[in-house]
Amino acid sequence: MSTPMRLLAAMLPLVLAACATTGGAPRAAAPDASTRKPVDATPAEGIAPTPRRVSPYAPAQEDLSKRGDYVAGGLFRPGVADTVPDEIPDVDLIPEPEVRDEPRARSGNRDYAVLGQKYRVLDDHEGYNEEGGASYYGKKFHGRRTSSGEVYDMYAFSAAHKSLPLPSFARVTNLDNGKSVVVRVNDRGPFHKGRIIDLSYAAAVKLGYRERGTARVRVEALSADGVAVASAAPVAAATAMDKLVQALPEQKPVADTGNRFDMHQDGRTMGADEFDAWMRARQIRVATGKPTPVAANAAPAPAVVAPVAVAAAPVTTAAASSPAAAGITLQVASFSNQRNAEQALSLLRGAAIAQAQLQDADINGRKVWRLRIGPVSEAATPELAARIVGLGFGQPQRIRN
Repeated sequence: MSTPMRLLAAMLPLVLAACATTGGAPRAAAPDASTRKPVDATPAEGIAPTPRRVSPYAPAQEDLSKRGDYVAGGLFRPGVADTVPDEIPDVDLIPEPEVRDEPRARSGNRDYAVLGQKYRVLDDHEGYNEEGGASYYGKKFHGRRTSSGEVYDMYAFSAAHKSLPLPSFARVTNLDNGKSVVVRVNDRGPFHKGRIIDLSYAAAVKLGYRERGTARVRVEALSADGVAVASAAPVAAATAMDKLVQALPEQKPVADTGNRFDMHQDGRTMGADEFDAWMRARQIRVATGKPTPVAANAAPAPAVVAPVAVAAAPVTTAAASSPAAAGITLQVASFSNQRNAEQALSLLRGAAIAQAQLQDADINGRKVWRLRIGPVSEAATPELAARIVGLGFGQPQRIRN
């Protein structure tokens, strides 16, 4: 075999790894090591009241015994029937993948040919919307590398598609019963006439065609913001602070001041009386940057960020500004939406709290923006915390550096 042919043979398992199933549903098989029961899941970092859901099924690990074993044309063990476990997973506990921008996989994104048929990978999947047949695949491929190099997991919501970029996201709707699911496309296939997508076992259960094996579906590619051509897909759940900031009128910076805002509503500037009425209707007090005295038996004031600039003096005490004395960081809130986080940051800086900053982090695959202040000295934190509470953010969390 020539050197180019040997290289081509070595690359085929990753380029075209899956979907050599025959017609109908994979037959049930006795449970084995690849059959998984739900396990205790560790919840994402608490961002009350809507923490990110975590699947009760442990992620699939690569099964080294399933490497190779492909034939000319890219099919995997075409003479071996696919099977599925006897148990039906509780798909209501499995979260749909979060639609987001991801770099293209190093493998599986070039034009290719299978069984003499040439296929072209889309340069841009925006606007893709197609109806056709769907099948699914199970234990035969569970633990095997997909065309993108990831491990196929029949207990996750994923899919194989002939032309969508890897990875990408799509909403698949069963046209017979109206059920739908968001899937992450990370594999190539199905290479059978009349089928446009091959779903994971869990996704097929979710759409209600586990027993039939195939279904007529609509496949809609999703953009990075989770919006499909014809329907909206779920976006990441907003935190309590996200919802709070989203309720505020639009803020437009005024050019002649660095920390004041004109309030806009419905595309026009709000007058003073209109803004005052807006505040009263929502029981929002104007933030002064100073704590409001509260009687012993009085109910707490509404914990809402007032969207106005304040004239409080910045924290400039020696204890707060001395690098040697600094050591406490206050976490004000966490956000799942970057725009909301930046808006809240502007409110703090408008209140002359110069140490406010945003720090992003990935928590169990979810992007979170933390609004923090500091570091400041131990002596300065009580006054600073009181000012934060006075602005309506609630009691900040102390983080020692």
